[in-house]
Amino acid sequence: MFETLSDRLNETFGKLGGRGKLTEGDIDTAMRDVRRALLEADVNFKVTKDFVAAVKERALGQDVMQSLTPAQTAIGIVNEELIKVLGEEQVPLLQPDRPPQIIMMVGLQGSGKTTHSGKLAVHLRKGGRSPLLVAADVQRPAAVNQLQALGKQVDVPVYQEGTSQTPVNIAANSVRFARERGHNPIIVDTAGRLQIDEPLMQELVDIKNTINPTEILLVADAMTGQEAVGVAQAFHERLGVTGLILTKMDGDARGGAALSIRAVTGVPIKFIGTGEKLDALEPFYPDRLAGRILGMGDVLSLIERAQEQTDVVDSERMQERMLKGQFDLEDFLDQLQKIKKMGPLNQLLEMIPGVGQQLRQAKTQISDDDYMQIEAIIQGMTPWERRHPEQITHSRRRRIAAGSGVNRQDVNKLLTQFKEMQKMMGQFGKMAKGGKMPKNMRGMKGMKGMPELPFDF
Repeated sequence: MFETLSDRLNETFGKLGGRGKLTEGDIDTAMRDVRRALLEADVNFKVTKDFVAAVKERALGQDVMQSLTPAQTAIGIVNEELIKVLGEEQVPLLQPDRPPQIIMMVGLQGSGKTTHSGKLAVHLRKGGRSPLLVAADVQRPAAVNQLQALGKQVDVPVYQEGTSQTPVNIAANSVRFARERGHNPIIVDTAGRLQIDEPLMQELVDIKNTINPTEILLVADAMTGQEAVGVAQAFHERLGVTGLILTKMDGDARGGAALSIRAVTGVPIKFIGTGEKLDALEPFYPDRLAGRILGMGDVLSLIERAQEQTDVVDSERMQERMLKGQFDLEDFLDQLQKIKKMGPLNQLLEMIPGVGQQLRQAKTQISDDDYMQIEAIIQGMTPWERRHPEQITHSRRRRIAAGSGVNRQDVNKLLTQFKEMQKMMGQFGKMAKGGKMPKNMRGMKGMKGMPELPFDF
């Protein structure tokens, strides 16, 4: 998402960077390009108009025209205004005065409401909590069974009374059940419709009045563009929505909903769905999304994902092996499998400043099949060969290629690049021992737990 918008904005600022000083006409032209890029990305017209006006006013008032780095100054202003549109800061879930925390999930059918109820349970359980899922959707066929299957998959209990009880009674009974057994939070999955109608809204209002939820989270499909904004407004007017979960943020939609929904409704985006896996739910940080849109990357989110897959002891052991030049193909395979758990490779590369844009400009696609080929080659080796890649002879390379379904050239390429990587790591290790580590490498100590990204495919 946002690829086209990001490329268009970077193209606009690239033009400014090629000029020594700017005129008011240059800024007008740039703002016209920004306006066009936002509208093409399906951003709400009023939001676009207000955004461009705010950026232009600041650009003219902060001597961007006289700046020696006009492009960087303009990007800084756009970044700050984007953050304002998106909500300025991360908004955590509300906490009740008296537990349990009750979270009511609402949304249209097909938005991913049931799946994201499960994802939210997984996310909250990471903090040591004991969530309870509640199957209060008795309208959609198999909704109860779907939630039960999700609960079993993520090992979270599901409260259900089938489809014969009313959703209001199910929700009320689930709160008593949770209090008796110490479950907190309670995540209530409610019914949706293909479109907003009065019976749906009245049912949700009745549930709200009965259980008095701490949070009412609207699950909205970011792929639906401006329709998601209209849905959010309608739900908010009737229910007083307290937060939003935007799903399918890893898709190829233009992204206008994410940039419009907070500004139009005033409701904060609290989480974003970033993939199909049940752990693919992230707290929403406006500054990080603004950075991704402007091609600045999102290194913090990348590090957080990495740290979830790597414990401190294993990280320090691996770092020591790297610096001593002892890093072998078994270690590399272990790191590669950790990276796979972090998410799709293209999504990870988008978080590295400038990398995603460079790949798009070069029309280079790196798919998860690249992971699979490297894994297949390494897994086609014996344990001895993985620990001693420098001892792999031509006959062994032929056998590995045949066993892993690749060409011998692919095996040669992997071993050659791995040898270069080992050599580079050994040099870093010697420099670190002698206290001659380059300044720009010393800060890497703060990135422990970050698996090595695969080298050039």
